[in-house]
Amino acid sequence: MLVLSRKLNEKIVIDGGIVITVVKIDRNQVRLGIEAPGHIPVYREEILPLALQAKDQEALAVCS
Repeated sequence: MLVLSRKLNEKIVIDGGIVITVVKIDRNQVRLGIEAPGHIPVYREEILPLALQAKDQEALAVCS
């Protein structure tokens, strides 16, 4: 795991196409903005299993 320190409005660029910006810092909470190409889905970790489940169901419907 890479651990970085960033200040307000500073950015991290991943693979040239994904940009993460520190939008707000407030006590123990950080707000991030994420810009990614449309073909790259971005999910919060807690909803990832639900998103993958929906994607699997969609793939099954197409194959049927």
